[in-house]
Amino acid sequence: MKTRIISAVVLLPFLIFFVVSGGFWLKAAIVVLGLIGMNEFYQAFSKQNTRLHIIGYIFALFYGIFMEQIINANNYFNIFVSLFLVVLLVYTVICHSKTNALEGMTGFFGFFYAFFLLSHIYLIREFAYGKYLVWLAVIAAFGCDTGAYFIGINFGKHKLIPSLSPKKTIEGSIGGIVTATLLSLAYGLWIGNVVVFEDVNLLLLCGMAGFFGSFLAQIGDLAASAMKRMTGIKDFGKLIPGHGGVLDRFDSVILTAPALYYIMFFLIEVKP
Repeated sequence: MKTRIISAVVLLPFLIFFVVSGGFWLKAAIVVLGLIGMNEFYQAFSKQNTRLHIIGYIFALFYGIFMEQIINANNYFNIFVSLFLVVLLVYTVICHSKTNALEGMTGFFGFFYAFFLLSHIYLIREFAYGKYLVWLAVIAAFGCDTGAYFIGINFGKHKLIPSLSPKKTIEGSIGGIVTATLLSLAYGLWIGNVVVFEDVNLLLLCGMAGFFGSFLAQIGDLAASAMKRMTGIKDFGKLIPGHGGVLDRFDSVILTAPALYYIMFFLIEVKP
């Protein structure tokens, strides 16, 4: 626990710097973290197939560099995904003696899970009011984690999914959602007094981000546990002392960030 706390304290200033800076610095951080996360995923599911990994890294790097154009332009994302999958299928056919369709699917899912979902942190930051609202992804994820821990320790009696996470309880899960939602609403009340949000129902946005984000944060955590159990590993990596790898530390944010982004997308009217 001591190592875990020290690591968190050391990393916090870096998190604040990159998120507050936005732009190039945040994108660079997301690209680096995404590539490391992909490597952790590939090492867990298809350790020996380095050629497949290289294909994934190339497409991930291309996506990272041209993220805004791919996401915002009509059909560019569809073209990108289609081309990525076609290249993987071609590789699977040509190198059928050294790989298989399952590894080909792993190549794409590694990008989607470890890189694309995480990239929504950058997309949020660059969206309207993003420099203020991006913190909701962190509040939803870590607020849920903290609330679930303390409520579970003190009131938890009924196991949530013991086959995946023996210590998690239904009471803790509910406590995490309630805690994250209340913290998100409190943040909305505070930031609403500091910044003028034109034509935005800020409390609705924050409440939805806290509720759905905390629910998905738990799904992300349990999904990561399921993957680690399937592959027989304790952690995805050892990059962060006391926490594990990138996927171990960001397994919750990987799903809260997309949830927040699409809530913002539908609730905030972007003026031309």
